[in-house]
Amino acid sequence: MSSAGVLAIPIREDSGLLSPVFSRELNESIHVYVAMSGSVVPMRVLKSETIESVKLRIKSYKGFVAKDQKLVCKGRELSRSNSLVRDYGVEDGNVLHLVIRLSDLQSINVKTSCGEEFAFEVQRNCDVGYIKRRIADKNKKLADFDEHEVLCDGEELEDQRLINDISKHNDAVIHLFVRKSAKIRATPREKTYELSVVASQSNDTRKYDEEIHQQTPEKDVLLEPIILNQKVELSLAIWDMIKSTAEGLDNANTPIRSSEGTGGAYLMQDATGNKHVSVFKPIDEEPMAVNNPRGLPLSENGEGLKKGTSVGEGAFREVAAYVLDHPKAGRRSFSGEDIGFAGVPPTIMAKCLHMGFNHQDSINVKIGSLQMFMQNRGSCEDMGPSSFPVEEVHKISVFDIRMANADRHAGNILVSKDKDGKTVLIPIDHGYCLPKSFEDCTFDWLYWPQARKPYSPDTVEYIKSLDADEDIALLKFHGWDLPQDCARTLRISTMLLKKGVERGLTPFDIGNIMCRETLNEESLIEEIVQEAEDSVLPCTSEGSFLETVSQIMDRRLREIAK
Repeated sequence: MSSAGVLAIPIREDSGLLSPVFSRELNESIHVYVAMSGSVVPMRVLKSETIESVKLRIKSYKGFVAKDQKLVCKGRELSRSNSLVRDYGVEDGNVLHLVIRLSDLQSINVKTSCGEEFAFEVQRNCDVGYIKRRIADKNKKLADFDEHEVLCDGEELEDQRLINDISKHNDAVIHLFVRKSAKIRATPREKTYELSVVASQSNDTRKYDEEIHQQTPEKDVLLEPIILNQKVELSLAIWDMIKSTAEGLDNANTPIRSSEGTGGAYLMQDATGNKHVSVFKPIDEEPMAVNNPRGLPLSENGEGLKKGTSVGEGAFREVAAYVLDHPKAGRRSFSGEDIGFAGVPPTIMAKCLHMGFNHQDSINVKIGSLQMFMQNRGSCEDMGPSSFPVEEVHKISVFDIRMANADRHAGNILVSKDKDGKTVLIPIDHGYCLPKSFEDCTFDWLYWPQARKPYSPDTVEYIKSLDADEDIALLKFHGWDLPQDCARTLRISTMLLKKGVERGLTPFDIGNIMCRETLNEESLIEEIVQEAEDSVLPCTSEGSFLETVSQIMDRRLREIAK
């Protein structure tokens, strides 16, 4: 379904979504369709309405409270809540695709008729059929799960019943009972799993390759890291993540698709099935990609949801974010390894085969990013920012400014505690970093009080040590030859960050230079780039162009100081 296509659905004044539009305003209104939860509902909106008001009306109509709600129209996320509907060019007949997060994990306690008991956690948008498979994974005696039935408070649950529907009173734990069904399968099903992990053969990693690599007659499961340059040596943390993920797949633990985000993201489990160890994001399930599980339309021109990004490159950007998150001297993990300044979780490109992913006609190997799952206490979206340490907010700001992040919202910053009980912020979801332009740069932390504090001397020294050309060479060493437009963005954003701290600017000051105040008003960094492009000849070298950008930036920064 095209976002721009007109659907043959009649619009009724009593259709529920609703129209607080008075007769005198009808000429100012447009008819759109909201695609959500497998259905399409007509809606009338005013061109003068904000995106936020449209979201609130949808929430009221559906009767849910969603922490994270996104609207997508014509291949672009309507991300600026205060912008008007007309600013995004929404027209009569357009389809607004709604992507929401209904809830988080749900704890399940299971007791079988044989007296066995065990517990696990699932996403609330999973169904009972999935629960049966999880039970079978935990107890091989129940492998023929179609022969069993699941009950909650004495009520038999159909396979299609959602966990969210079972949790009527928002119970912290759902108690289920499993017993033999009267329906007996004549022939038991057999499942064969294979695990194949290929690694480079350095002295440090050969033992992991030998431990992980296993062979069985049929290939139903595959996990393999993609190492484009054999000179790249992966950290022990990454090898441990791969090993644990592989063991989980080999133990028949099905990937769990997250209910969050606009693309396919799968929580990968360890051998016990009780712990998440990594997150796999297939390229072909990204927003606007061919196998996207959220029902978003295919990109018509290859551009992603954010301006300056391309469909199918999100996984590369996830890995690039980890590679370019250089460690700060003396900052070590519990295992003694250096960790990045911003704390981006270890990430690598990988191949993975599993029937649990979103496939179309046949089950094929998926390529995507594999990122370490980070234990957390929720996201910044779940709590107010006042309790966050200044240095933790500042490290995120340095990373986002430098990477020109087009998707930094509170929901993709996790909150955790270190061994001393101090709050730690963990940045995730970097598929929209390093865009070709600055148009969609957005930073939620810009409005937090910590952003108005000056950077510490240690942070300033770290910023001074950054070198965009070295970063571009490093990405190439890891196998990604950064496109010229994206490389230009990295050079200019790093230049702005370094010049900003030299003048004592705060994260708020620098972030305001990069982010637009309104959808249709260019940011200062965009004005600087445009002025430079207007000042040079078409045949000007990249070096000369960047020198022009530097001179214009110096002038504009002096004007700000005055």
